[in-house]
Amino acid sequence: MQNALGHLSIGEGHGALPPATTFVLTGGNLSMKVKNNIHWVGKIDWELRKFHGDEYSTHKGSSYNPYLIKEEKVVLIDTVWGPFAQEFVENLRREIDLDQIDYIVACHAENDHSGALPELMRHIPDVPIYCSKNCAKFLKGLYHQDWNFQVVKSGDRLSLGSKELVFIEAPMLHWPDTMFVYLTGDAVLFSNDGFGQHYASAHMFNDLVDQADLFQECLKYYANILTPFSPMVTRKIKEILDMNLPLEMICTSHGIIWRDNPSQIVEKYLQWADNYQENQISILYDTMWESTRVMAEQIAAGIREVDEEVTVKLYNLAKSDKNDVITEIFRSKAILMGSPTLNNGILVSVAGLLEEIKGLKFKGKKAGAFGSYGWSGEAVKNISQRLTDSGFELVDEGLRLTWSPDEEGKKTCREYGKSFVQSL
Repeated sequence: MQNALGHLSIGEGHGALPPATTFVLTGGNLSMKVKNNIHWVGKIDWELRKFHGDEYSTHKGSSYNPYLIKEEKVVLIDTVWGPFAQEFVENLRREIDLDQIDYIVACHAENDHSGALPELMRHIPDVPIYCSKNCAKFLKGLYHQDWNFQVVKSGDRLSLGSKELVFIEAPMLHWPDTMFVYLTGDAVLFSNDGFGQHYASAHMFNDLVDQADLFQECLKYYANILTPFSPMVTRKIKEILDMNLPLEMICTSHGIIWRDNPSQIVEKYLQWADNYQENQISILYDTMWESTRVMAEQIAAGIREVDEEVTVKLYNLAKSDKNDVITEIFRSKAILMGSPTLNNGILVSVAGLLEEIKGLKFKGKKAGAFGSYGWSGEAVKNISQRLTDSGFELVDEGLRLTWSPDEEGKKTCREYGKSFVQSL
């Protein structure tokens, strides 16, 4: 079947899906049959609330998804995060004699995928690890071990008997070492961080979970992690499409597995990578004595007076989750950012978010700045400069008001909101 993506051939799937996820209890953890001889042997992390240190919020937990393929040759694709290393190895031993593992594939060196490697390699130190050149370098840097690395590149193949693994390098999605792996015969793409999300579920398949939750977490994951690499996302997807591979399932390294119409998440990635925006304006601010908050609310009222169709969302940055806010920026065609002036500068929550979005390299979005002040008023100028440095197109010079807005000041804010939306 050829779909709207072009050459990518997607299995129908509908009507042929198992009615539920089938788990097997293995020593307190769960293993799961994914398809034929492919088994998920990972860890569902229900308690996870922060990831990448404290950089990424995971309100719905996550999972670490290694896969064990039992063909004529047995291969393990990735492991789990370090805190679960011993548990992972113990459960893996209940699934298979470790000495029966012929190969290990490391798609990505980051700790959440490779953390259990040191513990696993204590038991099978000579098993070859197939990975990209950068991955071998990074694993040596992380764990200071010279394991039996077998460096592969795009197009290389590894025979498992009647089926083969095809290696597809995917640098900067989202590390320089990242690699996808495709299993012939079963038409399964092991995509590592690509197409994944931080989402803990006992069901594990996309057709069995809440679709609103699923796509919200996918969007958040893309917005916060993959946005800077959007050009590479587009190129890599088109490269895979041109390989004309049949594809019936995408096995991610976090969250759910795409078995029902896996092309839907590929199509979403192509949309999100193309300077994505919705008809939304996000107003982001912090406030000391409520003056800047009042400005934000009045600006929002002015926008709505002119355009009833546009979605307007307000976030106090001192009280909002930054990753959720970044997701809303990703959705927005324009943002307004406000802060009172403090020590000739801006409040720390505003400064922190500006630093985050500079690194994310948003494209095709417009912006403006606002804020109240007492006697100097540099905040608006500082915000405007940082927005420009981050790639946003400034609509105007921004809006400054002294002290707390009176009725005339509130009217000025509403007029500013009208002018802002009319200029988009």
